[in-house]
Amino acid sequence: MTTVTSPLAGRAIGLAAVPDPVFSGAMVGPGTAIDPVREPSEAVAPVDGVVISLHPHAFVVVDGEGHGVLTHLGIDTVQLNGEGFELLVRKGDTVTRGQSIVRWDPSAVEAAGKSPVCPVVALEATAESLSDLRDSGDVKAGDSLFSWN
Repeated sequence: MTTVTSPLAGRAIGLAAVPDPVFSGAMVGPGTAIDPVREPSEAVAPVDGVVISLHPHAFVVVDGEGHGVLTHLGIDTVQLNGEGFELLVRKGDTVTRGQSIVRWDPSAVEAAGKSPVCPVVALEATAESLSDLRDSGDVKAGDSLFSWN
């Protein structure tokens, strides 16, 4: 079983509240979303594993069981072309839970007209394989978001 922890501090809001139909409809996969605190911060690894995909606005870490977790920093933030995002690791790096991956500023994303809401998605998972899903309340980076069986 994989425990997926929050990559950010903020408020858990659930995928249905994400202002993007691809995420809110769970087309990418099941999971939850974080409405982050509006201050410069670092998004951290939600699991121990290898960074298999890394963009300024999104990253995927795959754990030892082959579970890939996508953290997407904001909605439509690909349109910012990396502006305001700083990569702290490289694709292919092995990371530990809680290790900083990307430095960013949710308030700058909001100022640019984008939603800073961050989906945290279990890739290629079924909704039934997730338990203890957190979709409300305040979370700190490192707090449990869901378990993946």
